Amino acid sequence: MWVEILKSKIHRATVTDANLNYEGSITIDEDLIDASNMFVHEKVAVVNNNNGERFETYVIRGERGSGIICLNGAAARKVQKGDVIIIMSYALMSPEEAKTFHPVVINLDGNNRIKK
Repeated sequence: MWVEILKSKIHRATVTDANLNYEGSITIDEDLIDASNMFVHEKVAVVNNNNGERFETYVIRGERGSGIICLNGAAARKVQKGDVIIIMSYALMSPEEAKTFHPVVINLDGNNRIKK
């Protein structure tokens, strides 16, 4: 048996842009991708704290140090610039692994910088 466990979480990211005319995805500052242990092209779940929307997409690399969080394609309809979102990725693991696994969680300030 396998269980799906939270692997990575970017908590309280502020949407900096929404680009309807782009192939679907979420653009994330490369520093935040690295810090959260996410991967480019990884499937992520996104929760919008402002309107309750929940959806899935995949990660694309944004300019390092830019603070960019941009929803692209159809996902751009689910957010507005300034909305606060949570971005999560999951991993399948055995129940034994899951008992000791600790996800990487980063908390952001209003400028998408990691809170210390």
